[in-house]
Amino acid sequence: MKQLIQPPAAQNARTDHTLRIARVEGRSGFRQFIRLPWSLYGDDPMWVPPLLIERRRHLSPRNPFFAHAQYCSWLAYRGLRPVGRISAQVDELHIQHHRDATGFFGMIEAENDATTFRALTDTAEQWLRGKGMRRIIGPLNLSLNQEGGLLVEGFDTPPSIMMGHAHRYYGQRIEEQGYRKEKELLAYLVNIECNWPPLVRKIAAKAPQDVLLRPLCMSRFTEELETLQGIFNDAWSQNWGFIPFTKAEFQHMGQDIKHLVDKEFVQIAEVNGDPAGMIVVLPNINEVIRDLNGRLLPFGWMKLLWRLKVRYPTSGRVPLMGVCRRYQESMLGSALAFMLIDAARVPALRRGMREVEMSWILEDNMRIRNIIESIGGKVYKRYRIYGKELYE
Repeated sequence: MKQLIQPPAAQNARTDHTLRIARVEGRSGFRQFIRLPWSLYGDDPMWVPPLLIERRRHLSPRNPFFAHAQYCSWLAYRGLRPVGRISAQVDELHIQHHRDATGFFGMIEAENDATTFRALTDTAEQWLRGKGMRRIIGPLNLSLNQEGGLLVEGFDTPPSIMMGHAHRYYGQRIEEQGYRKEKELLAYLVNIECNWPPLVRKIAAKAPQDVLLRPLCMSRFTEELETLQGIFNDAWSQNWGFIPFTKAEFQHMGQDIKHLVDKEFVQIAEVNGDPAGMIVVLPNINEVIRDLNGRLLPFGWMKLLWRLKVRYPTSGRVPLMGVCRRYQESMLGSALAFMLIDAARVPALRRGMREVEMSWILEDNMRIRNIIESIGGKVYKRYRIYGKELYE
């Protein structure tokens, strides 16, 4: 039998445990960057392998986020084995909107080793300093309008669609590098089979007759996305960290979810014919992709479509909900919120959903928190955004 003799360099690389950081370049590096979580979460029954096609699309230069942001990513290696990753972003829209020198880190995943986390965060911080940033916030994958925060509570349940998962040690390792809590984002779980309390019904009943709730019009999908974008950018404009969606970003997101949602899963409220609020419910496809191991080929597509047709998810997520600012401090604003939730609940129940996650909600947004808690919502996951000053 012929014995395979490896070159000395390859042998040394495999046995070398020295940590090194390398910028992600080329197809091979990009592939390793995307696939790293598979080597870290193999023994975590709550982790849901993301669809590789979606992760490639998310980090593709065609993502409209990159039209207004600079980005760089790195892998940590021990020998030839990748053991960690991180990205850094400078969002010009954030700089313009908030007029600060704040950059972001994201996509962080790593082995349980303080040295690895230190090397990764130091690399991202150094890159951001070179871009003139004086502060760093994260993790954001890639912005607050996409995936934000590190899971710090709620490890015993799998993540909902478009929400993150993490190992328990991540928070400690990040804090060891001098990062402190900036904000906490909450995920509420709501049992939609329960009847709303009488007070909620009473508030909703007080809405004037000139309020109209309607589902999304699929034949005017592009125009409807513009309406939803306008409501979101107005309703969220006073929230912490707010960055407006660009038209290209909202259209990009809309195309991602177009084939996932029934038209009645998107409800728009109008007052005197003008857009006043909206809600979007997504089926939690994480329920039906867990065993696909990130792959839709060769048979993953058929499995996914069959499951969505025959075994529809029993849970969903509300990633977008808002009432225009001019109504937010009024009784009408509360009524609109309750009416939107109830209008989306009916078709969700009809499709077999039993509970929805409402996320994410800022910890200090008591107006929305009170509305969700009044219909029985319970906080079941917490995601933390960290911040740190970048000193020279």
